[in-house]
Amino acid sequence: MKLLEVTMVGESPLQAKRPVSASLAGPYGHPFHPILVTVPIGAWVTSLVFDIASHVVSRPGFLTQASEWLIAVGVIGALLAAMVGFLDLFAIPGATPAFRTALVHMTLNLLVTAAYVVNFLWRYGDHTGGGSVAIGPLVLAALSVAVLGVSGYLGGKLAYRYGVRVADESTQAEGYAPDRGAHRSRSST
Repeated sequence: MKLLEVTMVGESPLQAKRPVSASLAGPYGHPFHPILVTVPIGAWVTSLVFDIASHVVSRPGFLTQASEWLIAVGVIGALLAAMVGFLDLFAIPGATPAFRTALVHMTLNLLVTAAYVVNFLWRYGDHTGGGSVAIGPLVLAALSVAVLGVSGYLGGKLAYRYGVRVADESTQAEGYAPDRGAHRSRSST
């Protein structure tokens, strides 16, 4: 498909590079969604590490409690990332591979977030006994992180293969153009 070919009436593939609302989704070439997803990813991966570590240390209560609250932080971060992600989704022309990939990405992320809400409620207040994380919540966390990895792969495909919310190639090329001032300063040193 040619880059400028219109996919549907009035829909250009280039529209997926522009934000629906720059103030809400981030300015052109610098979307907020990839920044925000680091919060749930970091919180949930760390939570899983703490869950596993709670089975190794002699007094696991602090890890169990920290893991519970990391799950909560991750859910809040995921909801914020989802709101901005919806705005990015609205910029992608429908009936395209990029749109279908985005729908699967969104669905997996919503399922993972729901799983972590269930996981939080399952273990809420369970740290008061000072014991390790139960096997059920630990397995749910591990499965959730695995699905999150698949969704992250799809998010990378949206950005790096389909160029969703990434600056167009002519804008990117500006970063590789020789800087005339830098060339002169190098030769004079």
